[in-house]
Order: sequence, then structure tokens, then C-alpha cells
Amino acid sequence: MMKTITMAEIKQVANQGPYYPNWESLFQYQVPEWYQQAKFGIFVHWGLYSIPAFNNEWYSRNMYIQSHPEYKHHIETYGPQKNFGYKDFIPLFTAEKFNPKEWVSLFKKAGARYLFPVAEHHDGFQLYRSHLSQYNSVAMGPMRDILGELKREAEKEELHFCTSSHRAEHQFFFGHGKEFDSDVNQDLKKGDFYWPAMPEPDNQDLFSQPYPTREFLDDWLLRTCELIKDYQPEMLYFDWWIQHDSFKEYLQLVAAYFYNLGVEWEKPTSICYKHDAMMFGTGIVEVERGGFSQAQAFHWQTDTAIARNSWCYTTTLDYKTPREIIQTLIDVVAKNGNLLLNVGPKGDGSIPHQDEQILTTIGNWLTVNGEGIYASRPWRKAQEGPTNLESGQFSDGKVLQYSSKDFRFTVKGSAIYVFVMGAIEPGEQLTIQSLGASCNQNTPEFHGIIEEVSLLGYFEKLSWHQTKEGLMVDFPHKLSDLPSVIKVKIK
Repeated sequence: MMKTITMAEIKQVANQGPYYPNWESLFQYQVPEWYQQAKFGIFVHWGLYSIPAFNNEWYSRNMYIQSHPEYKHHIETYGPQKNFGYKDFIPLFTAEKFNPKEWVSLFKKAGARYLFPVAEHHDGFQLYRSHLSQYNSVAMGPMRDILGELKREAEKEELHFCTSSHRAEHQFFFGHGKEFDSDVNQDLKKGDFYWPAMPEPDNQDLFSQPYPTREFLDDWLLRTCELIKDYQPEMLYFDWWIQHDSFKEYLQLVAAYFYNLGVEWEKPTSICYKHDAMMFGTGIVEVERGGFSQAQAFHWQTDTAIARNSWCYTTTLDYKTPREIIQTLIDVVAKNGNLLLNVGPKGDGSIPHQDEQILTTIGNWLTVNGEGIYASRPWRKAQEGPTNLESGQFSDGKVLQYSSKDFRFTVKGSAIYVFVMGAIEPGEQLTIQSLGASCNQNTPEFHGIIEEVSLLGYFEKLSWHQTKEGLMVDFPHKLSDLPSVIKVKIK
């Protein structure tokens, strides 16, 4: 039987080496080789917020803000918050259609190499067995170890198992419920579902009051390390509020604890973080719903969702197209990153039909073109053409209109892979300037000898020739509207 984790145990492991809880020691960290080769993972947001399925996964906060649509919707659908609060969704969360084998089978079919289910979201309901809180999926609701079941199925299918904690924001997530007559508006103590329900800080000022209490921070540390110890994920993802000054000491403890256990388990462990929450070089840089305009010298990850307007399932999802998601994957990989793509199952545990269709299309594309994605590396140039993503977060609301003049590049073995981002018309001749024949050895352009040019998934020979203007490739037939991949074999 699993034992309750203690602060003494955490500190002992964190200080046993080879890593220690300071940035200088944690700088020894290296991004795992498997992760750099995997390129594509699946994120899963599923929880109590999937039951109302209204607007987005912040329902637990917004249903207590009197100016938000969720507040009015909640009263009209479930009754006043004092009579039916967020905690009353727990008995409705029965997960009657949750089939972890089917989930993992679909994710593998989509071409994912790792799985990142959310273990605990801002609402504080844990989807795993915990000795620190009774508000978890084993003791309440579905009465199932959601995380444990997904871990077993993922490892059977040789997907790397990872997980995320969004607990930090719970400090203030129910705070607005104390502003009126609701079920949150009561004296709360540690162990209560809504605790601590502090006033919400100013998001523009990370040093604003109220700071998390020592009691909350200790509880956060214990919950995080319990999750690590009992479920042994290979990677851990933290959401945005841990960049707050109060978490710095705790983050170093968690990282040393996790990385030292990875050494014991004989598998490398990693932490994904945003907003410089950790010191650069001690984990994996995460960019939410965005990326970089140029290739980076460091390996990084973008997390984005299959829908533009929510991370969880709702009845009003604005879905992205498979083409848009594949274009994002290509752009990210060409710039030395990984794509973590989120899906949101329905409240009953079933995967929405449109999510399944999108994932299947991505998987079919990767079956043909994955050799230019998996285990590839950035080429000397990431891109060519007029269309490019701006660096920064939350840029995926704008759909980029790529043309057949937009290219992305990767390299593996003896081949350079050229991804044609836009649709190619029948009879069109593409000019890839970056692969032109350079007449001047002093210029930094391409000097390699091209041996063969082919199109992945296309079995007829392509007509091509090379001039100083570029590599010219002819396309006589209509191709898919999805990105095409030209394989350029170098002698």
C-alpha cells in the first residue's frame, strides 16, 4: 500500500544527488533523447468542468463571477450557486464511457509518441489516488484511478507517460465565490474542496498580494511529489502561475526530487515550464498556443488545443482543421520544437467524433510523411517563403494562409526534407531557392550534391533540375490539400 509522502522524505531525496535544489546543480539537466525524437504528444483536459461543457475549462472559476456568462448559465441550468455549487458536479462525473484502451489506441493511431493527461486542474479535483485529499476520482465520482489506468495502457502501447499539475492556480480559483451567497462563502480550512479561495491577484503584477500561504505552498509541494512518486511520469508539466515569486524555492525542491528519482528509475525525467518559472537550462521551455519565428538553439515545446476557444470539451468548440494542425507541427519541428496537442473528451469519457476524425487524419498524414518529422533535426535554415509565425504566446487564433511558395526544412541521415506548406496545383513548378546551385563557394547557401528528389507517398519519378535560382521540381498531378513533403537525397 502506498504511504503518505512527507516533507522530510522530499527533502532527503532532493538532497541525495546527483541533483540538488539550486539552479546551479539543476543546470546539469539534459533534454531526454527520446523526447527530442518523439516530436508529437497528446495533452488531455478532462474533469468536472467537462460535465457543464460550457465555454471553457475555467467554468469552476467563472461560474462564481457575477459578470460572466457562466454565472447566468449555471443558475439557469443547475440553480443558485449556494444550492448547487461546483462540488456538486462530482457525483455527476461518473466516467461511464471512459475506456483508456480506446483512448490510447486512438492517440497512437494519430501518431503521438507520448501522452500528457492532466492529473489535477485548477479546480482541485484529482484524477488519481491521493492520500492528501479525499477529493479524487478514486474516492469520489467515477471511483476509478483515471491516471493509473491511462499510464498502464500508454506503457502497453509504448507511449511515454507524462502528466501535468495545474494546482498552483487553485489558491485563488474559487475566490470570487466569497463575494456573494454561494457554497464557497464559508470558513474554509485545509482539506476542504474550495480551500483556500483567496482573492484573485492582479495578473499583471506577479508580486501582488495576497501571497500564497506557507500552508498552501507546502500542500502544493506534497501533492506534486506524491504524484511523481506514485505514478512515475517521465515528464511533468506546470501551468502558468508557478512563475510567482513564492514558488521559486519549491520549484527547485520539486525539480531535484523528480530528477533524482529519474536517476533511480533509470529513465530521464523532465519538467515543462512557462514564463521563465524555472531557470533557463533546467527544464523544457513551454510556449502556450504559439511559437517562434525562427529556429531555436534549445529544444522547446508548444502546447495548443484541437479547438481555438477551449481546452476542454464544450458544445460550442471552434475546431481547427487537420491541415492547420499539421502545418503547426511542421513549423514547430523545423524550429527545434515539439507539438503537444490537446483533446477534450466529453463528460462521460467518450472522445468527440470530430476530435477522432481530426486525429485520424493527422495519423494518416504522419504514416506517409513521418520520416521527415520523427527523429529529424533542424536544417541550417528552418524556412523559406513569405508566410511566417510571429514569436509569442496565444497566436494560434489567427490562421496563417500558406502558399506553395512557403517551405519548412528538416534533416535526417542523408536527406533534407522540404515541407510544402500550401496546396500544389497540377502542372505547378516549385522553386526552392535554398537548394539552388551556388556558383560562389564563399556564399553561405547550399553547396551539396543532390542525388535524388522524390515525394513521400508518391511512387512516380519527379522531374527536377537545379539552377542558381533554386531547385526546380515539377508536379504534374493534383495532390492532397495537406502539406506535401519532398525528400532531397544528398550524395
